[in-house]
This record gives sequence, structure tokens and C-alpha cells, in this order.
Amino acid sequence: MFRFAALRYPEYAATIERVLAIPPKRFERQLVTFLTEEELDVLLSAPARSTYALLRLAAQTGLRASELIGLHCADIHLGSGAHVSCIGKGRKQRITPLTSNMAAVLRVGLAERAGQPADPLFPTQTGRMISRDALEHRLARYVEIAARNCPSLQRKRVKLHTLRHTAAMRLLRAGVDTSVIALWLGHEQIETTHIYLHADLQLKERTLAKTTPANTAPGRYRPPDKLLAFLEAL
Repeated sequence: MFRFAALRYPEYAATIERVLAIPPKRFERQLVTFLTEEELDVLLSAPARSTYALLRLAAQTGLRASELIGLHCADIHLGSGAHVSCIGKGRKQRITPLTSNMAAVLRVGLAERAGQPADPLFPTQTGRMISRDALEHRLARYVEIAARNCPSLQRKRVKLHTLRHTAAMRLLRAGVDTSVIALWLGHEQIETTHIYLHADLQLKERTLAKTTPANTAPGRYRPPDKLLAFLEAL
């Protein structure tokens, strides 16, 4: 608000500058929640075909919920170099490649419903664009079903954004550089992608395994007699 006021009320520039200089309040940052490969497989085994395609697309591309909802049939390109095109934050167009399996799933779904280019990719039963609340409700229902066969899902709060985190973690564990992941997810700043480095304990364990352990004996250091004699002679 005060950044906006600075342009409209220059006579209060001194006061506005003092307000803008106030540092933001510190708060605790929670580690991101993501699904393991096992949890994701169990979750994707529960939904019906249309919801299966939506959830699998979210986990593979990392699209935001608003980006998934806004997709139309024309945004999916299933020929050579299959990809999905979306309009993300800041009205920026982003293209994300699709795996051959994901392209096959979408190809079957589009053929069954004979969707027109302007139709929503994931419509409601009436053919309208699905709402975010309905999407979250549908996901929660299938998470509850999947949790019966995967107890670890009961301890996680799974939302659509969780699938976005899952896509990022899968790329990170595959050895993809964080700058590429930032472009993949449409992050404005690469620092935003660093949250996934903190969340992956297995990545830290692999890094620790590559280090050479220090060959030092436990206990207090005791200098040898030669070193003591040298120091006393100084």
C-alpha cells in the first residue's frame, strides 16, 4: 500500500520511506510437504480416469492449481515433442514437456470425450470449468481412499500444491539443477526453489556419504613431548 502511496503522495515521502524501511516480521518456515514415489503410486491408483489424468499431470508438470484449472484442450500438444502450454503468474506463458506415458493418457481422454479446442481440459459433468474448491475436494476424497493402503499418507496434509512440490522433488532427486527447476515451475526467483534443498533429507545423506570422514581419535588433544619442548624453547 505504501509503495503505491509513494507514487501518489510525494509530500509524505519521508514518512512513507520510514514505513517501507520496517523489516518484515520473522516467522518459522515449515518444510514443504511432498509425496514419495510409493505414496504417489498409491494415490494415482485410486481415482477415476479423468481425475487420474489431472493428478498425474499435476505431479509430472508441477503446474499450479490455477494453471491446471485454466487449461483448455488446445493447450495440450500431443504430437512430436508433446507439451502443455499455460499462462502462469504475471501472465507469462510457460511450456512444460510431457512424458510419453502422460501424453498417451491425455490422448485417450481427449479421444473419449471428443473435446473441442476451446473446451476446458478437465471439465465438470456439465462441461464447465472446474473450480478450485471442487478440485481440492476431489483430491481429498482420493487421498482418504489411498491412505487405507498407505498409512504414511495419513500423516500428511495433501493439497494440490503438494503435487507441485512432489514434481519439484522428483526433478531434484533426478539430479536436475535448481535453476532448471525454477524455470520448470515458473518461479520468479531461483531462491524460491531452494526450499526443496532443505526438504530432501536423502539428498543431504548422499552428500554426506561423499565426504571423507576426519581421521581423528575422540577425546581431548594431547600434544607430543617434542611439540611441548619446541614451544617452551621459544
